[in-house]
Amino acid sequence: MDLILILTGALVIDLLFREPPLALHPVVWMGHFTAVWEKWGLNRKPLFQFIFGTILTLITIGLFAVPAYYLLAYLKDWNFLVYILAGMTLFKTTFSLKELQQAALKIKQLLLNNNLAEARFGLRSMVKRDAHDLTEPLVVSATVESVTENTCDSFVAPLFYFLILGIPGAIAYRVINTLDAMIGRHGQYEYLGKFAARLDDVANIIPARLTGLFFVLAAILLRKNTRAAWRIMLRDHAKTASPNAGWSMSAAAGALELRLTKLGHYQLGDDMQPLVPRTIDYSLQLMFVSAFSWFFLCFAVEVTRFALTTQA
Repeated sequence: MDLILILTGALVIDLLFREPPLALHPVVWMGHFTAVWEKWGLNRKPLFQFIFGTILTLITIGLFAVPAYYLLAYLKDWNFLVYILAGMTLFKTTFSLKELQQAALKIKQLLLNNNLAEARFGLRSMVKRDAHDLTEPLVVSATVESVTENTCDSFVAPLFYFLILGIPGAIAYRVINTLDAMIGRHGQYEYLGKFAARLDDVANIIPARLTGLFFVLAAILLRKNTRAAWRIMLRDHAKTASPNAGWSMSAAAGALELRLTKLGHYQLGDDMQPLVPRTIDYSLQLMFVSAFSWFFLCFAVEVTRFALTTQA
């Protein structure tokens, strides 16, 4: 019963309240800790960077996941209500739908106000690409890509690991994903972040494909182009550099009959509908329907698990 309450409560907190202050947010702590140790590993020989990055990645995961496990175990024995509230709060910090929605809507509003320059600047919080010269359709494309890809990273994957490993599992995933975002890139982080990047790829193998399938389901429920969602997902998912990012993006591109483009990297989907600010709303609809469908499945799994445990 406790995991059912924590799962439901965490989602309610995410939808009704703002993110915790930055000074109290565990993801911010993860970023600060990583920023400290990454400086020690840069500008060294590649082999040293790789070994150093591997060891510190594992240490960072343990530093956040292990204390959470023991804290929750202690609170569960001490006071059930405090345990549930702490569990809800900790688990909520591993995912965010509302923040993703707000970031996307901010870009949409800037475009509606004909403020393309600020919309490009605002994209920095959503994508890694250089947005300096992007046209309005490409800004819309980047926003839709971020919404659909991050449906996995920001919701499906944390809940997936919650089902398997509880709150510490969700926290461990968030550490891995944060490390990948910070150092899992080419260039100066090529060797230092290689282990974190590969670990993130492995961690998202199942969640990314689940997200793609739930986008196809969302296309059915929203009466979008379901056949195209399925067809484009199978056709274009491998076009991205990441082995996982293309599943949800290509499914969304098919459902909305769009062509999503990252210049010099990939094109997903067919160019049937224009990329306009309103398109961002459609991508958010897909995100929420997919996310809630996944939530209800997770809820059903936890209820079934509780019922079987009670009968035993």
